Amino acid sequence: MNHSKKPRVVVIGGGTGMPVLLRGLKYFPVDLSAIVTVADDGGSSGRLRTELAIPAPGDIRNVLAALSDAEPMLLDLFQHRFVNGNGLSGHSMGNLLLAAMTSMTGDFYNGIKEISKVLNVRGNIYPTANHTMNLHAEMEDGMIVSGESNIPKQNKKIKRVFVSPLPIQPLPEATNAIKDADLVVIAPGSLYTSIMPNIIVPEIRAAIQNTKAKVTYVCNVMTQQGETSGYSAADHVQALHDHVGKGTIHSIIVHNQPISPAVRKIYAEENAEPVIYDIDRVRKMGLEVIEEDILDRNKSTIRHDTNKLAHLLYSMI
Repeated sequence: MNHSKKPRVVVIGGGTGMPVLLRGLKYFPVDLSAIVTVADDGGSSGRLRTELAIPAPGDIRNVLAALSDAEPMLLDLFQHRFVNGNGLSGHSMGNLLLAAMTSMTGDFYNGIKEISKVLNVRGNIYPTANHTMNLHAEMEDGMIVSGESNIPKQNKKIKRVFVSPLPIQPLPEATNAIKDADLVVIAPGSLYTSIMPNIIVPEIRAAIQNTKAKVTYVCNVMTQQGETSGYSAADHVQALHDHVGKGTIHSIIVHNQPISPAVRKIYAEENAEPVIYDIDRVRKMGLEVIEEDILDRNKSTIRHDTNKLAHLLYSMI
């Protein structure tokens, strides 16, 4: 590793798990890049995507906010969601700003770069693709479901996910960031609808397969209805192997403390339960298992602890 430069860390994902991880890492002396899904088709993101033919901005917006060093008021404005008002209801201010900047610069990625300057963002943010893409799932029973927001609603076992229209053109900057990284982190989050849409893009998958970096997966703590019901840690890894190839992921980070009955009860209402960590099976799959207490104890919902996770990841470099 070149010690004159800061170590390079690439985080891949989307949804709610990824910003938590980035919020802590931005304070470490690392060269940080985030590769973020744009396959969302629900809510404000989905409407802007359809009406303006831009990639879905929602996941990018949350990552911009997580990596920003702007004044809290500016961030609150950026994350503000309009409640009433005909055309604006449900839209988030940040999504509208991304849409406007895309229109002004003529390019989604350029729009992200300009907003990154305004928000004083630490690190690079790359959309998985610079154009709209659609996510599809093939269920175990052969049914094909289209649209990221529709996939979990079927409540069926997912066999695989794939994207269209092909070819998907990821940014060369994103694939180069993976190739040149010292550590690649697959963030926690919805396995099939936040994580997979990134890593099944052929060039990104190839970059992950060929990088010299260590590749680690931060395993989900809870299962998710319609995506990973009944999945153990090894089932999560198997799904990743099925989509990116065996031997690509070197280690898995798991939470090693029990989940309190009160929290379990809240999640049970969403048919979610703690992921069973079948460590021996994971090791047989060739992964190093890193067990730590990485949850935020102050939350009534299950969230990884930003600082604990950042310290752990930094120590792995």
